[in-house]
Amino acid sequence: MIKKETIIISLGGSVIIPNDIDTDFLKLFVSMIGGYVSKHFKFLIITGGGKTCRRYNKSLKEIVNPKVEDLDWLGIASTRLNAELVRICFKDLAYEKIVLDPDSIPETSRPVLVGGGWKPGNSSDLAAVHGAHSLGATKIINLSNIDYVYDKDPAANTDAKVIKEISWKDFREIIPKEWGPGINSPFDPVAAIEAESLGYEVVILNGKNIENIKNYLDGKEFVGTIIK
Repeated sequence: MIKKETIIISLGGSVIIPNDIDTDFLKLFVSMIGGYVSKHFKFLIITGGGKTCRRYNKSLKEIVNPKVEDLDWLGIASTRLNAELVRICFKDLAYEKIVLDPDSIPETSRPVLVGGGWKPGNSSDLAAVHGAHSLGATKIINLSNIDYVYDKDPAANTDAKVIKEISWKDFREIIPKEWGPGINSPFDPVAAIEAESLGYEVVILNGKNIENIKNYLDGKEFVGTIIK
């Protein structure tokens, strides 16, 4: 029997639902993953919340003054809604329930598992790290709406420089020091500390560029940032 390689994907909500649900992307993504399943890969896909999360949090703040933990739970619910959407898109390739606890991954012969956020105080990136640990994987693909990590926010700084490879120590110097709902970070600070402590490698790729994701999975030259 051929042993299947396990791939962990942190699928950013900005890719699933940048404004409205991107059905064209989901069709391409599901087709791509299906192709690699036939090449003896299996996948754990952890989804983010995207615009749904931001809309709910913004609306809640207009009604009451919520606790940070309340905003986190609202965000977790939005990631799980996205996870259900993605899981159903995979039909029989995916395990029949979403993963709620990445420290307790169900055993299944199906090649795709899908989960969302886990608990307050972090983003779904941490669920991806814990899922990797549970399944014995050491690399995580983080799919978002950027091609690279930059040394500073490129939207606000025209002189921002592309970073193709960076250590965890240096990466943590350029991202927010603490977690907060809605922070802007390629990989959340809590997850970054955990990934560093476990010696994991994370690659940041633009989720919209399906061919580029294939290049990475095939061991070819790709556009993106490696954190290790």
